Amino acid sequence: GAQAAVAAALGDISDAVVVRGVDSAVSSLVLLKEQDAGRAALVIADMPTGASDSADTRLPDSGANVTGGRWLRDTVHCDDAIRPVVDRLLARCVLVGELSDVSRAQQERPDLVFVTESGDIFAGAVVHGGSTSAPSLLEVKAAYDETEASLEAVTHAVERSRFDLAAAKETQRQAAERVENALTRLHESDARMAAVAEQLGQLGQIARAATAEAERLGLALASAKAARETDETAVADLQQRLDQAQVEPEAGELHDLRVELAGVARESRQREVDARLALRTGEERVAAVGIRAEQLERAAKAERQARVAAVERRERRARELVVAQAVLIASKVALSRIEESVADASHARLEVERITKDRDASLVVVRGRIRELSAELDLLKDSVHRDEVARAEQRMRIEQVQDKVLEDFGIDSRVLIAEYGPDQPVPPSPVAPGDEIPADAPEPAPYPYVRAEQVKRLKEAEKGLALLGRVNPLALEEFTAMEERHTFLSEQLDDLRRSRDDLMDIVKEVDGRVEQVFTEAYRDIEREFSGVFSRLFPGGEGRLILTNPSDMLNTGVDVEARPPGKKVKRLSLLSGGERSLTAVAFLVALFKARPSPFYVLDEVEAALDDVNLGRLIDIIEELRSSSQLIVITHQKRTMEIADALYGVSMRGDGVTQVIGQRLREAATA
Repeated sequence: GAQAAVAAALGDISDAVVVRGVDSAVSSLVLLKEQDAGRAALVIADMPTGASDSADTRLPDSGANVTGGRWLRDTVHCDDAIRPVVDRLLARCVLVGELSDVSRAQQERPDLVFVTESGDIFAGAVVHGGSTSAPSLLEVKAAYDETEASLEAVTHAVERSRFDLAAAKETQRQAAERVENALTRLHESDARMAAVAEQLGQLGQIARAATAEAERLGLALASAKAARETDETAVADLQQRLDQAQVEPEAGELHDLRVELAGVARESRQREVDARLALRTGEERVAAVGIRAEQLERAAKAERQARVAAVERRERRARELVVAQAVLIASKVALSRIEESVADASHARLEVERITKDRDASLVVVRGRIRELSAELDLLKDSVHRDEVARAEQRMRIEQVQDKVLEDFGIDSRVLIAEYGPDQPVPPSPVAPGDEIPADAPEPAPYPYVRAEQVKRLKEAEKGLALLGRVNPLALEEFTAMEERHTFLSEQLDDLRRSRDDLMDIVKEVDGRVEQVFTEAYRDIEREFSGVFSRLFPGGEGRLILTNPSDMLNTGVDVEARPPGKKVKRLSLLSGGERSLTAVAFLVALFKARPSPFYVLDEVEAALDDVNLGRLIDIIEELRSSSQLIVITHQKRTMEIADALYGVSMRGDGVTQVIGQRLREAATA
């Protein structure tokens, strides 16, 4: 609840960024100025504790009811890393409850700063207070945390209410089930009582019928006993009469008496048997009725007990029904209260969600600001790191340059700066080789040092030095050797050029001679080809045509052949025999234009018929007058004009044998 007080006591520092040390703070400010990123508040965490921080900061000895104060730093919860900063910033701040408590507290301890919970500050003669239109970042964060806690509490309350509501609904359902079961059992008991009453009525009727039957059997038994006594009397009388008759025997009367006595005896026995049977039947029926009566009595007793138990159960169920109805009513009341609680909780949750949404929006703004400040801090840290690295690199380069100067020139860096430093004039550049300077030109004077110009001169000199490469101590010897090699190669090149010119002249002469010989040979062959073709194809036409007459060295030769009766001139459109004869005509033209000592012909007439074969044989006869022909053939007519025949045969052992025969000598012989 002290967020407003803490935010007011810290002021702008509540939005500040905590840095580690003074160097980090200086680097951050330098970066902000270089990037024109505005202003920022920084708090140094590792600032050493001064004497002012050890002053007496105890609360006044007055009671809490007078000042109502406590140390403001004790109300702040933060990380241990920034706890010293918080304690240092709030070291002399005291939190009081109301404005009325400030007067006496300030009189007792005027050296302290008193802050109210609403954010009013009393710092000696300076007072800050009033109302603020917008909360601070610290208040927004605290409100957000409180809202989250409230939302969590409301959520737990809603969940607990839902659980209680579910339990109440379950209790109500169980009570309703118990009431329904009690009513069902009550109806079943009433039905059983009615059935027992009906059964008792039936048993009563059976008992009354059994009693009447017992009375009837008793009367029958008495009648049977009376009849028995009568029969016994009659039997006694008849026995007496029989005895008298035996004493005073009369045959007819004695017979009648015996017959009468026998009939009476039979009737008596019959009546006795009937009486015994009736008595036995009556006894059995009486016993059965007694057993049934006992059963009915037991059933009636059990039914009476069941009726008593049913009455007790009915009373108990009535009591349970009353209890269940009371529980149902209480459940409905609890359910309504729980529903009201749930509605209130839902309303509170919606309100908390609305507040949370507002706090989230504020938190988004705060987080955006924090991200911006974090980004700025990262930039500051990166800049500080780059500066430190650059300084380290500069120091390293300076040390390397000093070592290099001392190693290359043996001059201390201080002497080098004193003699060639930027405060010394720069000597003019030496004249480049090949540059002409007028004799009356003034001497170049030194000029002031300008870093950009000297850097440019240095780069040009380094570039020229790189082009020169390393210093070679054997350069003169290599130059002499290369010069001799160059002279030798130049002479050889001149010889090659002269040889090339001579060869080109020879080539021209050869080309001219070749062209002349080829032209003459072509003309002779073309003339002979026309004549030979007309002899092999009487009525036909054949000739040779140059493809490029203007270039006799590179031209080709086409053969046109038109046999008699055809208009085609292309060899591809001729038959196999016609193509063979055309080829033979071309060969014979070559033979006649440029004769040779001998020729070899390999089955040139294999595809010819007899007519064309005869024409070819005539031409061969002409050629044999000036040249020798070796002909490989299977044609008999060709063999007939030969001077000698040579054949190759294979013997049975696989060895070939050459057989020769001169036909001219054989013919002469």
